[in-house]
Amino acid sequence: MSSFAKSKLKAARDAIGKKNYEQARDTAAQVLDYEPDNYTAHVFLALALLELGQHDKSEQLYRKALEINDVQVLAWQGIAKLYEQTHRWDDLADTLEHMMQIFAKNDEATKCAEILQKFIDICRGHGTRRQVIQALSLYLPDSSLYPVLSSLPPPDPTNPTSTSISPTQSAIHNSLVVYEELISLTEQEEETFMKSEFDKRRTRLGAPKPEQLRKDIGLEVWRSSKLPALYNEILNHPSTSDELRRATESKLVRYKRQLFFALPSTDPEKYQVGTQLDEMVNGIVTIGIPDELVWCMWLEGRDSDSVEGLGLLYLKQFMELFTRSPLALMLKGYFAYSRTVLDDEDSTEELVMTVDGDPYDTILATLADSPLANMITAQVHLQELEYTNAIRVAESGLELVRRYETNTARELPEVRKAFNIILAMSFVHLFPPKHHPRALYFINDVLKQDPTNVDGLMGKGYIFLYAEKWKEAELLFSQAAEQLPEDMDKGLQAKEERAWCLSRMHLHAGVDALKEVFETLEDIEDRELDKARCLWRIGRCYWDLGGESREEAFKSFITSLKHNREYAPAYTSLGVYYSEHASPPDPTRASKCFQKAFELDAREAEAARRLAEGFADEREWDLVEVVARRTIDGEGGMGAGVEEGDGAASGKYLPTNAWAWKALGVVELTRRNYSESIKAFQVALRAEVDDQLSWLRLGEAYSKAGRHVAALRALARAHELRPDDWMCSYFIGEVQRQTGRLSEALVSFQSILDIRPTEAGVLLSLAQTHLDLGRQERLTGFVSRAEQSFVSCVEVVLVAIQESPGHRGVAWKIAADALFELSAITVFVDEPNVRVAVTAVCKLIQDQSSARLAGLFRFTSISPEIPITGLNALEAAVAAYDYRITVGSPNEATLPSSLYDLAVALHGWTLKQPPDTTQKASEAANSFLVQTLQKEPGNARFWTALGDLHFKHKPKLSQHAYIKALEVNDKDVVAWTKIGLLYLYHNDTELASQAFLKAQTLDPDHTMAWIGQALVAIENGHETDAYTLLEHAVSMAADVPVADLQFALRVLTAVNDSNRVRLPTTDILLPAFFVLGRYFQRCPDDACGLHLFGLICEHLGNFEQGVEYINRAITLLEAAYEEKEDPVVERQFIIAHTNIARLRLGLQDYAGSLESFENALGLLPEDAEQETQILRVQAQYGSGMASFKMGDLEAAMTAFQAALDNAADDRILRGHVTVLLAQTMWAISTPEFRESAKGLLLECITSDPENLMAINTLAGMGILTEDDGLVDAALSEILSLPIEQRHELDPRRDVTYLLVQHYLGLGDFDKAIKTAEKALHVEPSNVHLRREVASLLLRRGDRDAAWAILGSVAPNQNIAEEKSTLALSALAQPVHSQRSAQKAIMLDPGQLRNWQTLAYVRAQATL
Repeated sequence: MSSFAKSKLKAARDAIGKKNYEQARDTAAQVLDYEPDNYTAHVFLALALLELGQHDKSEQLYRKALEINDVQVLAWQGIAKLYEQTHRWDDLADTLEHMMQIFAKNDEATKCAEILQKFIDICRGHGTRRQVIQALSLYLPDSSLYPVLSSLPPPDPTNPTSTSISPTQSAIHNSLVVYEELISLTEQEEETFMKSEFDKRRTRLGAPKPEQLRKDIGLEVWRSSKLPALYNEILNHPSTSDELRRATESKLVRYKRQLFFALPSTDPEKYQVGTQLDEMVNGIVTIGIPDELVWCMWLEGRDSDSVEGLGLLYLKQFMELFTRSPLALMLKGYFAYSRTVLDDEDSTEELVMTVDGDPYDTILATLADSPLANMITAQVHLQELEYTNAIRVAESGLELVRRYETNTARELPEVRKAFNIILAMSFVHLFPPKHHPRALYFINDVLKQDPTNVDGLMGKGYIFLYAEKWKEAELLFSQAAEQLPEDMDKGLQAKEERAWCLSRMHLHAGVDALKEVFETLEDIEDRELDKARCLWRIGRCYWDLGGESREEAFKSFITSLKHNREYAPAYTSLGVYYSEHASPPDPTRASKCFQKAFELDAREAEAARRLAEGFADEREWDLVEVVARRTIDGEGGMGAGVEEGDGAASGKYLPTNAWAWKALGVVELTRRNYSESIKAFQVALRAEVDDQLSWLRLGEAYSKAGRHVAALRALARAHELRPDDWMCSYFIGEVQRQTGRLSEALVSFQSILDIRPTEAGVLLSLAQTHLDLGRQERLTGFVSRAEQSFVSCVEVVLVAIQESPGHRGVAWKIAADALFELSAITVFVDEPNVRVAVTAVCKLIQDQSSARLAGLFRFTSISPEIPITGLNALEAAVAAYDYRITVGSPNEATLPSSLYDLAVALHGWTLKQPPDTTQKASEAANSFLVQTLQKEPGNARFWTALGDLHFKHKPKLSQHAYIKALEVNDKDVVAWTKIGLLYLYHNDTELASQAFLKAQTLDPDHTMAWIGQALVAIENGHETDAYTLLEHAVSMAADVPVADLQFALRVLTAVNDSNRVRLPTTDILLPAFFVLGRYFQRCPDDACGLHLFGLICEHLGNFEQGVEYINRAITLLEAAYEEKEDPVVERQFIIAHTNIARLRLGLQDYAGSLESFENALGLLPEDAEQETQILRVQAQYGSGMASFKMGDLEAAMTAFQAALDNAADDRILRGHVTVLLAQTMWAISTPEFRESAKGLLLECITSDPENLMAINTLAGMGILTEDDGLVDAALSEILSLPIEQRHELDPRRDVTYLLVQHYLGLGDFDKAIKTAEKALHVEPSNVHLRREVASLLLRRGDRDAAWAILGSVAPNQNIAEEKSTLALSALAQPVHSQRSAQKAIMLDPGQLRNWQTLAYVRAQATL
């Protein structure tokens, strides 16, 4: 280094010492200018810049110095100071680590310790937990710093502040504190990591179950964890206290336990960890360390089928170490309960005295989550005969065993066997024999493992015993008794059961064996129940022997009750004795015995059955139900004693007392608890599959519950079992009627009447079915069928009334309903048949009129000469409804319905009478409805009827009634529709629309709501919307004639619209034609409908039918005019004559046509009204046409002139007449008349330049005569108009059509195409013009151009447009042409051109 650099560095150091950092900066910079690699100059300059706040430049210089020399500490110290000032803690920590390594290499222990302490403080204050762990690990022997730090002297405890490195000295010379902190931090770090990973992974798709996920994450952590090594360091540390050593050892056990459980069973490490864990657990238990978890692990891992097998001394030690532990308390309670004596070397102790309270309650106070606790609880439940609880706890214990075996990969066969025995014995004795199949599964498992197991042998023996397999059962009980020959508990019980089984095969041998058992029992105290049972069995054997032995049986039964007065079977047997064998029989004593037996034990089915039969004989049905329900409870109820949530889920168990379930089903059926009734009959049928009566009652319950498909199946099964049961056929018919299968129901009811022709209930059901069928047929448009059904209904009812007067109220209700429905039919198809039915009803009730109808109306006389009408049927219906009230009880529940029916029928009658004669009847109808509502104000139908009654004259009252109906049922579609019609009738269209919209929302298939919306649209002038709504309404199923009429009227109006683009008229008119046909069936005498029907027929070219309909309309109008002389009817009569005259003109009936026109002219008044003027002009022109066709040219011209004169003031009318006259003159075909026709049209165009009809007609004449000048003269003016105005005058584009035809007539294809293309260019969206252009291009042979015109528009058309486009598309498109032709045929198979197109494209395809 030069002297210059040395002097400058000395000056820089002095400046830094004086804190003159600017001078230091400049001086150090001069050195670097002279010596760029000077380490000291870099450090001085970096320090000066650091103090001046230029941190970035300072860091760069420090980094440069470190590149020059990284073993010098000076630059590291400087950059550490920089990082500390700028709070760059991670960089500071890295720097400190480098410094520690430098000092360690230089054996500078003190400086290394100081930097280490600062490093740890930085990590504690600003680092993560993991960084603190890494920092503290530097104190440990395996650290690279430990050789240097270990050279530090021990700390001076008397003067800890004597050095700055006292913490490091303490950590090095006593590492226990470091280990403890490391363990604490590591445990927290692992726990935090596992929790965060679990939260992150559990929401992933396909994630494992939470328990397995925790194991997977734990395995990742525990396999690489340092905790075991740290635990061992503490255990081996000389300074570790006993308390710390025990706590650490406990942690190590828990750590290895969770690792052991998490390791998969196939991992070799699992065995090693398990062995280590077992050694630790056994060591802790051996020396008696009080660690409850370890003791529980030890107990859990012991494979024993009993509590005592775990070792009584160990269990005693466990209870002493953990006195408040739940498991210890349970063990104390168990030993106290079983009175187990615990012996050791010094004393004998009985734990009964150490338990406070009842040992049973102590056991059940808490259920620890361990197999041992579950085994104890399940065994106690079994001993207390609480089989359901025993099953629940044992299955929970098996689940714990399964979990243990999964976690440890070790099996516990003895523990599993113990739980299987508990389950087997519980299932055997839980409402036997319902659970025996499940019990047998567990018993076979136990006997496979231990063939001599007494519980297994006896359990299987009981199963055979209940199955009455006496030989097999006797063998099993014998084997069990051999295992315990001297045992007075299970051994003696096995001997008794063996003897009982023997008695079922050999009575005498069985009695001897039972007596031998009883002799043994006599010498044992506190076995009274066993003695009573044994004596009863001896008595049963004597009873089965019969004869004199039954007296011995009686004595045995009495003796049995002396030993145990609550042994129920003995009472049952005594009851049987008193009722069957005693002389004389004593039914009173027998009944008391049965009652006592049933009170003691609900499982005494024989006693219960006899009691129920006795109560049934006495008509005590409530007591029958009580007995049946208790009997069912005695056999376990619906679930056989196993609740839904239990492991043994309640299934379909066979009942042991089917009669009880049948009785319960009948009781629930009479109480209308159909779901419970269904369940009861289903259970009964599982036991008795072929019980026809149960199937019948089940079908009845299903039908009344609304489950008709199931009802039909059940009833079909009942009918199959007993085909001659007419009640079954009756129920089948009722279900068929309720489901709308009315024709099948008629067959079912008729089949019964063929055998029992006077059965009143069947007759009434048959009549109701005829009524329902008639309503359905009328709704779907089959009026004549409906008429026959209503008549059949009345006929059947009359038979029922004659055969069974007791059902007159129901019968007259059905008859009145049928007559009321008949009254809606205007003209009857089978009038004689209807006459007979109506006359028969009238004869029965014409003299039975009550005071309710006095002075209101009288029957219209039924004359043989006058056809019977709907009014006659309605009058009969009113009288029938009235008579129904008369024959019924005034207090019966049907009175409101009866009054309602009478009011509705009476109101309907008033609507068919002159308005001035119906006031009293209307008041009476109102009075009836008021009475109805007073009795039943919550019936929406009644309120709706009241609204209908006052619809026209009292709108406020009507509105109130409808609103009340909606308050009762806000989803009543009829009420919403009618209140909408009320608003519409009184001109409130907004409210009407809202009401109709609500009705449509509630029921989109309610036709009247759609019609109401259409009427609102008509009122608002929205004819297009009205047409759409009516079109939808007439397509629905409901029969509403007014919708048909309105729809047809709008179709005709649309067809007559001169501004409508040309479309196939037939396609539009056919729906209206069919709709009017349906309307004509309902209203054959409606002149308006007939007139409209005739006009539709005219448009369809069916002139003859049109003349027929309009002629009938004229007849009806004439009769109506003669009755009222209404001027409106007169005007309709004139219009009808005008239209029929036009139709006759089309039929070439010129004389008839002229006569009709003259009749019309003669009836027209001499006024100046526009309608009159139009009718007069039309009649005069028509007369002229008729005269012209008849050859009377003079009269024709006179009539034409008169028409022109009358139309003089009306420009449009005169224009029409002029065109028609010109066309007529042209048709004469003489040059003079043709020239006159041209002149007439030119004159018309001159006076009315916008008369398109005259322009088109004149242009047509020019085309026919090939007079280009005439064509130009006719069209020039309209062609010169702007496009918008021209299209407004010519909406159907007739001018373009005429020009194209003109050029085609001249043979100028190019000019015709150019004309059409020019029109299409102006209006490219016009599909009709596209078809015209494409057709012209095809005629010229330009197929590609035609396809280009059609290809883009074809997919986006409606059906009507596509019908006309597809055939052209088939000719034009290069591929798939056959498909387009076939689709055209599918859309319109009646169009010949479509078939020709298909034939053509197929022919082209073969070329």
